Amino acid sequence: MREIIIKENEAGQRFDKYLKKYLSGAPGSFLYKMLRKKNIVLNGRKASGSEKLNAGDRVRLFLSEETVLKFAGTEKRGENYAGFKMPEIIYEDTDVLVLNKPAGMLSQKAKKEDVSVVEAVTGYLLESGALTEAELRTFRPGVCNRLDRGTSGLMIAGKSLAGLQVMSELFKKRTLEKNYLCIVKGCIKESSYVKGYLKKDERNNHAEIRKELPAGQEQDFVPVETEYFPVAWKEELTLLKVHLITGRTHQIRAQLAALGHPLLGDYKYGERKWNDIYKKKYQIASQLLHAYELVLPEIEGALSGLSGQVFLAKVPPVFYRVIEETAWQHGIQEALEVQH
Repeated sequence: MREIIIKENEAGQRFDKYLKKYLSGAPGSFLYKMLRKKNIVLNGRKASGSEKLNAGDRVRLFLSEETVLKFAGTEKRGENYAGFKMPEIIYEDTDVLVLNKPAGMLSQKAKKEDVSVVEAVTGYLLESGALTEAELRTFRPGVCNRLDRGTSGLMIAGKSLAGLQVMSELFKKRTLEKNYLCIVKGCIKESSYVKGYLKKDERNNHAEIRKELPAGQEQDFVPVETEYFPVAWKEELTLLKVHLITGRTHQIRAQLAALGHPLLGDYKYGERKWNDIYKKKYQIASQLLHAYELVLPEIEGALSGLSGQVFLAKVPPVFYRVIEETAWQHGIQEALEVQH
């Protein structure tokens, strides 16, 4: 017999979902059979699996140790999280990590062999002792927002179940404010609020922007809204602050390109010849787009201490070098101050 005490990170989920994580190699039919036969019980009583778990609940497995080990997901426990480079930590508490992701790093892995922010965070928590191998079986830290591989800046990761759920909900409901910095082609002197419709081509990982919703294609397009504010400009370049209102895939890149102002370093939506000039001079490896500011709303409950917090992340060195070495016609001082 094995007894398990439910911890905070495991509370709040259905009992059957917990069992499917703990005994990840077991078929669902086996788990429900064990529940019916009272070989798996919750707080000393027969359970259906639909119960919501609370911290301190006692789960008893009247199974042989051989059976438990067989279904306990040894492959996941054996996964190596050591040696992954951790992004710069902007803020950390018991529930969340606020990180400054470098350009070139995946938010979440797309293939088994990928290394992403998730693996780096998991390795960091295991190394620091904030998470154990045993806890990793039933709770996986994760990221609450995603950035394109080539986009740098602020990401929030959940260290606890509460942190993961609350922060993910804020991003989903768009109740926090997300602001970016980017350098675009052309001269923009006026602030603007733009609306449109975006269609994602999953096969080619490319977004199409339309000003009006195409008739008969209502299901293919989603509305997008963006505000931008010029910080500094010259005839050929503009440094923009962008307030991302909706937050669709490639929204800033595709929408600004559709307006005739593609991002510097963005070969997917921009112009190769123009990008090549700056790539050769500054060794730019990706689009100059940086999530520099997150403004949190009022939060109730476990994460109330984060209410109204503002997080800032410095732009990458190559981004700042372009800012510093550009002969701006307007906004020189404002451009230099975005690093701080």
